[in-house]
Amino acid sequence: MNRLAGCFLVASGVVLAVASGSDSDQMLSGVGIFWPAMMIASSAFQAVASIVKESVLLDATPRLKGKLLDIFVVNSFGSRFQALFVLLFLPLLSNLKGIPLTELPSYLKSGAACFFNVGTNTTGCDGAPILSLLYIIVNIVFNISVLNLLKYSSAIVSSLAVMSSVPISIYILSLPLSYLPEGAILSPYFVLGSVILMVGLVLYNISWPLKQD
Repeated sequence: MNRLAGCFLVASGVVLAVASGSDSDQMLSGVGIFWPAMMIASSAFQAVASIVKESVLLDATPRLKGKLLDIFVVNSFGSRFQALFVLLFLPLLSNLKGIPLTELPSYLKSGAACFFNVGTNTTGCDGAPILSLLYIIVNIVFNISVLNLLKYSSAIVSSLAVMSSVPISIYILSLPLSYLPEGAILSPYFVLGSVILMVGLVLYNISWPLKQD
């Protein structure tokens, strides 16, 4: 029961934190309950991915005769399939954004120019390519950290930890950082939601032993 309650508190904390901007002068103003609920629903795909990766790590132990599977191998294959499905869904995504399929190559070309900050027509690409490369590095480190957590815990713990990154990211984006607008105000409900989230994580893990090598 404490694990079920922990999962419920984590989800509730994320929804409360994301839907906390009721005033116009706050960072999350205008965000209702629909988009947080959509975010919770979309996390099901990440949860399924964690379950698949956990099964791969467990299945590798007898196949490799006791040797541990390198998490960089798992992350590399996951990234390849992610890139593959992004390419496969590009026509659908471009259509949803109102971009004709014939104009998609020009958008990709301008996106690459913005990524590397080359050309004379690139606007709104301040900080590239340093920020672009920094994003990739942080993304890789985050994925490796989640895989390492998955390796020594479980898919559920990994998924809950990823959900906790949502309010943390919102808090960081509210700070007056370079290349970002001035700092924004966060509602007290955001703090309350974050506290509920952390209580949920503690409650879930309070009697959950780590996997042993």
